[in-house]
Amino acid sequence: MIHYPKLSLLTVLALLIVGCSEKTPPQFVVKNSLDMDRSFETVEINLKELVEDSDPMVEASKIFAVIDAATKKEVISQISDSDGDGIDDVLLFQPSIKANSEKIFEVVLKEKILETDTDPHCYSRFVPERTDDYAWENNRVAFRMFGPTAQKMIEDSIPGGTLSSGVDAWLKKVDYPIINKWYKKELETSGSYHEDDGEGLDNFHVGASRGVGGTAVKVDSSYYFSKNFTSWKTISTGPIRTSFVLDYADWDADGNTISETKHISLDYGSNLSRFEIELAGTDTISVGLTLHEKDGTTSVDMEQGWASYWEPHEGSELGQGIVIDEGAVVGFEKYETNINDLSNLYAHLNTTNGKVVYYSGFSWKESDQFTTKSEWNAYLSNFAKKINNPLEINKL
Repeated sequence: MIHYPKLSLLTVLALLIVGCSEKTPPQFVVKNSLDMDRSFETVEINLKELVEDSDPMVEASKIFAVIDAATKKEVISQISDSDGDGIDDVLLFQPSIKANSEKIFEVVLKEKILETDTDPHCYSRFVPERTDDYAWENNRVAFRMFGPTAQKMIEDSIPGGTLSSGVDAWLKKVDYPIINKWYKKELETSGSYHEDDGEGLDNFHVGASRGVGGTAVKVDSSYYFSKNFTSWKTISTGPIRTSFVLDYADWDADGNTISETKHISLDYGSNLSRFEIELAGTDTISVGLTLHEKDGTTSVDMEQGWASYWEPHEGSELGQGIVIDEGAVVGFEKYETNINDLSNLYAHLNTTNGKVVYYSGFSWKESDQFTTKSEWNAYLSNFAKKINNPLEINKL
């Protein structure tokens, strides 16, 4: 799979200066309408609102700065491509705002910052050296999914393959990037990412299960899955967000041909990845959390649209969760079977115009992020409130 680079423009500074330098910097008000303080939520400014010219193509992502108008302090920001066309078109940042209040921010120009070799906090990449995983992470969690070479190895009875469209969880307990470090440990040293050397480990079993938020189509009483992804495209990495696209070969659900593309992103500070699924061949989809040994506790909230599974895990505890956009949930099912890996807690979702959006992820007790079921469920409940009442941003 070819990794398509973003369009590169030698300079757009003159264009930006026309829109910004000799005028008052553009200001934006961000409003929090909920009765809770909010942070680690991403808001977006369309670059067209920052440049008089209608052309949004901006490659030099380090020339913008977001400033808190009251404190005059810079807020971390990121230029990103919102639609996967290779052109940066939005400015991302994460304001901290008290309950029922608002803040004003302004966008200015600053000197470019030299790129470094340090992996950004929100990072993802294709991993050809480990068969063909696609892995992603932020400062709290890490995930991976499996590609066509891993599938073919299973089909050809070659050791080391993986046949699964489930989402694997990497249980990190540090806030710095570990993907490249762990793969190097696994492939180039006598160590293994299945062993905890102080940063966490991969001891989460996926198999044929849905892992942490894999998809399925239910027909009558049976669930059908795709195989591994067939192609990938990295969209963005950075301090605020990583995003990418995974495509799947058409697959069969009891005579129904299903087409599926996953648009996945993970923002800084979040335990949940965002999945936007494009579908054809079905009006409903099911999203699953693996029940592993079936010795955990399930919780669901139909009104808020979330599901949770809190379980014992390798001498510790682990919480998994799904949160769904308001109005998309049509039901939940705790599906248990004696067949290995096929027991999952499912959320059933209706599609809208061939798409559905949900969030899924996990928390490991050893990370000290959430240490009890009640803490984890409260996080999912608050997450649901926030996505259904997003921070409002308007230009002044």
